[in-house]
Amino acid sequence: MTTPDFSIEFFPPKTPEGADKLRATRARLAVLDPKYFSVTFGAGGSTQQGTLDTVLDIRSEGHEAAPHISCLGSSRARLRDILTEYRDHGIRRLVALRGDLPSGYGAVDFSSGEFRYANELVEFIRAESGDWFHIEVAAYPEMHPQAKSPQDDMQSFARKVQAGANAAITQYFYNADAYFRFVDEAHRHGVQVPIVAGVMPITNYMQLMRFSEMCGAEIPRWVRLKLASFGDDSDSIRAFGLDVVTTMCERLLAGGAPGLHFYSLNQSGPTIAICERLKATGA
Repeated sequence: MTTPDFSIEFFPPKTPEGADKLRATRARLAVLDPKYFSVTFGAGGSTQQGTLDTVLDIRSEGHEAAPHISCLGSSRARLRDILTEYRDHGIRRLVALRGDLPSGYGAVDFSSGEFRYANELVEFIRAESGDWFHIEVAAYPEMHPQAKSPQDDMQSFARKVQAGANAAITQYFYNADAYFRFVDEAHRHGVQVPIVAGVMPITNYMQLMRFSEMCGAEIPRWVRLKLASFGDDSDSIRAFGLDVVTTMCERLLAGGAPGLHFYSLNQSGPTIAICERLKATGA
C-alpha cells in the first residue's frame, strides 16, 4: 500500500513581521515531513514577488516548494518570464490555476485576455518548459461555482489533465462521498492522475462561512448548525472542528485518497492537531 502524501499551503505574507511568523509556522509544520509546501498567487498576479520570495525562503530551509501560477489577467510574455524565473531557481513543481481577476475587472477583460481557462495555461507551460515542471491543477468535487453543470465541470477538469497535468488538488469539502463520487466520475472520463483531497481545518465559524460562500464549498447542515450553536466559544468550535475533519480524513485515506493537502491559512496548530490524531489512529 502506497503511503499517502501530505502537503501544506501558505499565502505570501505582506510584511516582514508576517514573513518571520510564517518561518516559525513552517518550522513547526516541518516535523510533519510534508512532501512540499505550496504558496498561493494573488488575483491577477498581485502577489507574484511575494510568492517567489516565500518559495525561495522555503527552499533555503531545505523543503520542496510549489508556487501557484494563474493565467487570468496575464499575457504569454509575462507568464513566460515567470516560468523562466522559476526554472532559473530550480523550482520543479507548480500549481497551475485559472485564477481570479483583481476586483474591478469585468467580463470584457475575461473574454479578451490571452488565456481563459486553466487547460490553456497547462498547455502553455508544457509548450514552454516540456517536462521540467510537475504540474498540479485544481479539482472541484462539489462543482466549480462558475461551472454550468457537473458534466461541464468534469469535462473542464479532464481537459486540464489531458493538457499535461501530473496530479490534482481538490477544493476543500466536508462530505467524503462527494470526493469519492468525483474520483469515480473522473476515472470514467479517462483521468488517471492522483487526485489529492484538499482539507480545510475548522477553527472559525464565520470565516469558514465566508470562504465557503466564495468558493462554493458545502458545509453539511448538521455541521453548520452545530458550529453556530457554539456562538463565540472558540474552544468548542476548534474541538468539534477537529473531530469532524479528522474523521473525514480517516475515511478519505481508508478509501484510497492518495494524499491530503492542508489549507493552513498560515497557522500550524490545526494541521498539526489533525495529523497527530491521524497518526494516533493509524490512518
